[in-house]
Amino acid sequence: MRLRKSLSMFLVFITLLVLLACGNESRVKVLKLAHVLDTQHPVHKAMVFMGERLAEKSHGKLRLDIYPSGQLGGERDLIELLQIGSLAMTKVSTAPLEGFVPEMKIFGIPYVFRDDDHRWKVLKGPIGKRLLLAGEPFRLRGMCYYDAGSRSFYTKEKQINVPADLQGLKIRVMKSITAVKMVQALGGSPTPIPWGELYTALQQGVVDGAENNPPSFYLSKHYEVCKYYSLDEHTSVPDILLMSTVVWNSLNKQQQKWLQEAADESVEYQRTLWKRASDEALSAVRKAGVIVTRPDKQPYMDAVRDMHESYRGTVLYDVMRQIKNIQ
Repeated sequence: MRLRKSLSMFLVFITLLVLLACGNESRVKVLKLAHVLDTQHPVHKAMVFMGERLAEKSHGKLRLDIYPSGQLGGERDLIELLQIGSLAMTKVSTAPLEGFVPEMKIFGIPYVFRDDDHRWKVLKGPIGKRLLLAGEPFRLRGMCYYDAGSRSFYTKEKQINVPADLQGLKIRVMKSITAVKMVQALGGSPTPIPWGELYTALQQGVVDGAENNPPSFYLSKHYEVCKYYSLDEHTSVPDILLMSTVVWNSLNKQQQKWLQEAADESVEYQRTLWKRASDEALSAVRKAGVIVTRPDKQPYMDAVRDMHESYRGTVLYDVMRQIKNIQ
């Protein structure tokens, strides 16, 4: 009898432990984040850092699960998953957001920013914060900007020293009206091609070159095909950490605070990583035989002046004027 009673007490104790463990597990809210970048990319590393900080701040009550390298689809697929609340977060360039938030075109307009310091003053100021939240009517909330440096031209057969050198060249651009206008203004022939198809397109001569930042040029191995890299730094298109408003609104105020703080801290971490990755990428492509040059930017600025004026009378022109006035 005593043995049976002890056994019953033991079973009750085990059951309580199991129920307690299940209760604790149910209090852990998991946020899924998916993106298309390589795991060596500074932005991915920043997201891992954000997940660590989030776990610390929430004492394990919020967990970030990350799916890199396009495991859950391309950028547009991930944006659509956010809109229906099936995914919590993703990283996108501002370029694909132009279709949702027209003001995002500002980042695709060449030579809007004077330098990096000016750019970050804008991104962290009222203009940048307003743009982060401008996608909320489309169930897309911007959490923060990540540094994606400046974009420059790289080509297969010809060094680009002045805009006239782009004449007759087919240059791959993102699927962005602003990017198309920019290359046209500089004299090239813009050709939208998905990022994943670009290496083959360069190899097969579908395009003569492309434009991107140093880490992307290096990690994509495009330097194996393109041996000229001209650092004209025409645009600075940041990455944005996007969140589904469906998921954001499901969090309480404290959870939202933890998440926003973790995201903000990951920005500074990523900027440090980005600077290092950019320097290392330029060193690596030079060693691989790529000729890297820094042309005079003034001829490029002169070439896009008409493009700037074409926005006169629009919201974008007003935003450009506001950015120019930030000291």
